[in-house]
Amino acid sequence: MKIRLAVVMMTGLCLLLAPGLWAQQGVQSQDVSKEQNIRAYVELLRADLKAKKVEVITEVMRFDEQQATAFWPIYREYDVELSALGDEKLAIIQDYARDYLSMTDEKADHLARRVMELDEKRQELRKKYYEKFKKALNAVLAVRFFQVENQILMLLDLQIASGLPIIEETDSN
Repeated sequence: MKIRLAVVMMTGLCLLLAPGLWAQQGVQSQDVSKEQNIRAYVELLRADLKAKKVEVITEVMRFDEQQATAFWPIYREYDVELSALGDEKLAIIQDYARDYLSMTDEKADHLARRVMELDEKRQELRKKYYEKFKKALNAVLAVRFFQVENQILMLLDLQIASGLPIIEETDSN
């Protein structure tokens, strides 16, 4: 199904980020151009991913013209807010990558709290937009959208998680 194609694109983003992040850990002075290249690649992959995701949503939702007219403007608002949360997640991953070999209890606790706060923000975003989609369409279509969206997000989360090295306890812990 097309969801798998979207997952392949998401995996590409994860694979692009992971090797560079883990190879860079512990290095304080990074080339600015290397950072800019990574950001450019991330933006390209995000744009491609968004296009694939729209294809999947379009195929699965099977909107008529009136439903599509109601759905897509709300979806674009949702996607902007979701992208901001994605930026937060990327920042957390970058912090983890920088410190995972020399993790302290304090840093681990800080990262864990950021992840939990991000999860809460993501859930609040879903609640907010579920109500908007339900009002503009109906509950069945709103739930269908969030079924597809949740599948995509869970697969992306799994891909990211599988690419992260497991935290080790250091001698100072």
